[in-house]
Amino acid sequence: MTFMDLIGPIDTKESGPRYLWLQKLVREAIRAGQLPVGTALPSERELCETFSLSRVTIRKAMDELVAQGLLDRKRGAGTFVAGRGPAADGGRVEKSFSMLTSFTEDMLARGRRPSSRWLDRSEGAVTPEEALALGLSPGSKVYRFQRIRYADGQTMALELATVPAWGIGPLEGVEDSLYGALAAAGNRPVRALQRVRAVAFDAEQAELLDITAGDPGLLIERRAFTADGRVIEVTHSYYRGDAYDLVAELQAD
Repeated sequence: MTFMDLIGPIDTKESGPRYLWLQKLVREAIRAGQLPVGTALPSERELCETFSLSRVTIRKAMDELVAQGLLDRKRGAGTFVAGRGPAADGGRVEKSFSMLTSFTEDMLARGRRPSSRWLDRSEGAVTPEEALALGLSPGSKVYRFQRIRYADGQTMALELATVPAWGIGPLEGVEDSLYGALAAAGNRPVRALQRVRAVAFDAEQAELLDITAGDPGLLIERRAFTADGRVIEVTHSYYRGDAYDLVAELQAD
């Protein structure tokens, strides 16, 4: 079976830079388990011939997948699907800031088993702060989701999300993946603004995450938008500082 058989051909009808086409195929193949951890990728030359892309394009696609933690490059050996489990790196996960993905997608792409424990799934009237962040009128209905996120049974983050009720189906229809429910309703985010700052976990947060009060963490505030520009999600995620690394690809203009 060829590499193209494993990940599929590039759809030339898609818009955007060509390196993104190849990235998407590899990323989806990893998530689906078609490229298990440790799988060796073909050389740049072979990829160029297989997909009729330039070496520069191939390298750009692979570089970003390495930066996202999906691939590992080993000098003199080649490029492999990365393993990011506890045995490989103490359970730390690399989160790329260059891609808009959900927690579930991040974990599956790294060969981790995501799970959640719900703390709250509720419906209510929008608060003044939520109305401002979501661009809603007073009295509008919103859904609020609070849960603990796990990877392979290890606590990773405390997540607090608010979405407008118009953007999603029934409240009880949201199970493992909020983004999956948004996508099913035709309202998956296509872009987001994120802010990161360092925090120290208070006693209540620490108890939920099974860590010590005062331990360092990362607060990621996300405001996500649909294709027509409406705000579909405002989320505050408190990540364990000892379990998460943030990675971003930077390019000169």
